Amino acid sequence: MMKKYFLLAFSLLFGISQSQIIRKYSNEFLNIGAGARGLAMGGAVISNQNDVYSPMWNPAGLMSIDRDWQGAAMHAEYFESIAKYDYLAYAKVMEEGVFGVSVVRLGVDNILNTTQMIDSEGNIDYDKITKFSQSDYAAILSYAFHPGGNPNLDVGVNAKIVYRNVGKFANGYGFGFDVGAIYKGENGWKFGGMVRDITTTVNFWSINQKELSTVVNGEEFNPAPKDKMELTMPKLNVGASKLFEINSSVYVLPEAGINVDFAKTASLISTDFASISPYAGAELGYQKMIFVRLGINRFQSITDIEDLKRKVSFQPSAGIGIRYRGLTLDYAITNSGIGGSNFFSNFFSLKLDMGEFRND
Repeated sequence: MMKKYFLLAFSLLFGISQSQIIRKYSNEFLNIGAGARGLAMGGAVISNQNDVYSPMWNPAGLMSIDRDWQGAAMHAEYFESIAKYDYLAYAKVMEEGVFGVSVVRLGVDNILNTTQMIDSEGNIDYDKITKFSQSDYAAILSYAFHPGGNPNLDVGVNAKIVYRNVGKFANGYGFGFDVGAIYKGENGWKFGGMVRDITTTVNFWSINQKELSTVVNGEEFNPAPKDKMELTMPKLNVGASKLFEINSSVYVLPEAGINVDFAKTASLISTDFASISPYAGAELGYQKMIFVRLGINRFQSITDIEDLKRKVSFQPSAGIGIRYRGLTLDYAITNSGIGGSNFFSNFFSLKLDMGEFRND
């Protein structure tokens, strides 16, 4: 029962708390990424993601799809299956570029609503316990192209529509844009960059005051108009990669870069203007059929709760993949917490490349 009370409190805090207009972690579910390849590499795919999963890392990568269409699906579960994350995507080669559409959901389902369980006289009635879900959704429309016909430069744009729901207590709508680019330099080097929420993503919340008052000390909850709006500030991701061919069958593809949040966070380098955290990852491929991946990301400076000393934490990741003709199955495992958390999440993703099938 205590676990369910915790879930209820967590859901309300996560979805409704609007004490500030600008929130550091607004729409954070869109920063998780999609595709077990990128997650296994610790997000080190800003300059080398080249398929239908690109919109979640750098939409410019869609330009690497050179024929027909691709489809993808991913599923993951967090915190012992309490939260579920799903992703579906489709990308189609057009005459002048590549068009893509993606759908994302992160949700906690079957949360017990115990607000009506105890009446005014202290009597408990378990039949009055109901359930609700706290879910975040996003629909992303993407388009990538060569500006000015330059084959060495790819540019991509995401247009995002966000819907967030906390049962019958509140729901919010938002919209925003991402812009990314990949430049193919000399000697096989690639340089990539993506600005998330480049125009500042805006979420507008609608709150059911009557329902919410049942969990806010029984008082009418009436937030100010400014507290019904939240802004997601821009984030910058940049990276560089190069493919090294060991022999005719084996290659290594490493990437390193930085993530920049324009806010003060727990990152290793943190100021009032921006916070910077490095990342790195690599993929080892054999005959473009079998893949092994490693990554490291989310470096933070935290305080140990036992000895109160500052230390550096990070999020490691690893994974494998197998490809047969136009079908690719990838797996990734990553630590979903910080500071040595025992919570590990498993990601499975599938990609269908129709161009490969038709080519065969």
